[in-house]
Amino acid sequence: MESLYKDRYWTSSDGLTLHYRDYAGPAAGDGDGVRPPIVCMHGLTRNARDFEGLAEHLAATHRVIVPEMRGRGMSDHAPDSSSYSPPTYVADVEKLLGEEGIERFIAIGTSMGGLMTMMMASKDASRIAAALLNDIGPEIDPAGLERIGGYVGQQRSYPTWMHAARSMQSVHSVAFPDYDLDQWLAMAKRTMVVSQNGRISYDYDMAIAEPFSEPGNAAPPDLWPAFEALSSVPMVLVRGELSDLLSEETVSKMAAKHSAMTSVTVPRVGHAPTLDEPEARAAIDTLLGQIG
Repeated sequence: MESLYKDRYWTSSDGLTLHYRDYAGPAAGDGDGVRPPIVCMHGLTRNARDFEGLAEHLAATHRVIVPEMRGRGMSDHAPDSSSYSPPTYVADVEKLLGEEGIERFIAIGTSMGGLMTMMMASKDASRIAAALLNDIGPEIDPAGLERIGGYVGQQRSYPTWMHAARSMQSVHSVAFPDYDLDQWLAMAKRTMVVSQNGRISYDYDMAIAEPFSEPGNAAPPDLWPAFEALSSVPMVLVRGELSDLLSEETVSKMAAKHSAMTSVTVPRVGHAPTLDEPEARAAIDTLLGQIG
């Protein structure tokens, strides 16, 4: 079956070749010209495959762009690990948007991608036609950061996909207690690749752990002003019921500052929902319906 997307590339300001999936959306004449494209931004250790199911769904009505941040997937690794930081990722995506002539877009951000969405809004929220923040807010629970810090950057590899899936289960079963083996295999294949030596390993540069481990680098220190910049933007907040990164208290504070924000809880899921869950998918479709 022919792929719904094309692999495309852009060059960062410091010379890295970065990859994105470009789902063209409807054919010319089907209304695509009046709809802003959707930009999907992934989490810390993830890549464009995280949005495969959602992007195929969204491409029925919109162009969908899924960039892979430096050090992930098919994007170059950075020679300087200090550039693995949200401000640099934002600058990279801004350059892509500029090259593509995209002045207004819909932002879907999972975890780190949600931080990026807020940071982009702080510069000019009028460009963002709508936003979805997936299990992230302007305050991050330290317990979740500690958990992520416990596994990010560990250079592990596996002889088979079954071994990889079992390892994923051992690390993430608290967040996905109801997953069966097929779902763990699917998660492994979204997160890992077969390396040149034939073993299966994580699809990111282990050096991303270096700046993440330094105090204050996992996220900008005060994101409330950035979140408040989204107050006039149609928005959905998705939270996993079992999340250890986004607390219910923070969700309540966010709702108080953004009266038009819709909050959706995905039951029996932690950090982070895949956005393929029925609750998340319905909320996304409703959000898109509001803006045409």
